[in-house]
Amino acid sequence: MDAFARIREDITAAKRRDPAARTRFEVALLYPGLHAVWAHRVWHAMWRRGWRLPARAGSQLTRWLTGIEIHPGARIGRRFFIDHGMGVVIGETAEVGDDVMLYHGVTLGGKGSDDTGKRHPTLEDGVSVGSGAKILGPVRVGTRSVVGANAVVTRDAPPYSILVGVPARPRGRKGDEDLAALLTAPDYAI
Repeated sequence: MDAFARIREDITAAKRRDPAARTRFEVALLYPGLHAVWAHRVWHAMWRRGWRLPARAGSQLTRWLTGIEIHPGARIGRRFFIDHGMGVVIGETAEVGDDVMLYHGVTLGGKGSDDTGKRHPTLEDGVSVGSGAKILGPVRVGTRSVVGANAVVTRDAPPYSILVGVPARPRGRKGDEDLAALLTAPDYAI
């Protein structure tokens, strides 16, 4: 898939997920979450080629411009959308699957400076993470799971889970529970 097709795909994904989005042009021009993801693709390519310092410098410039920090070593899937975005932090060894959505203030971080190797979370395909949630350490959040606002996830969660609380505890989803409704339900915010 060429770069322009990926950009069109990103814009379509954002427009589909954000009910406030009016036009594709507005999304492309004014959505910092998309700008951060697009810049990350450039910095990640540089990182993989061994150009570590310029990649880190570029990611810091993007952070300054958008308020979203994505380490150039992080692996990000397709149709990734960050809504609002301010305060999002994604660590170096984080892995984000396809069709993942994060709200503002989310951290995909490590648990300490003594960690080596895989230090950051893995979000499988279709995961949605509510505002202010923290997912810490080398944990795996299963496919199509929902992390509630302000939850603190420090353990693996199976697919189709709902994670709420501090520390977050997973529970299974009922078949008829709508993803958008879950993210806005007062029961899942703390």
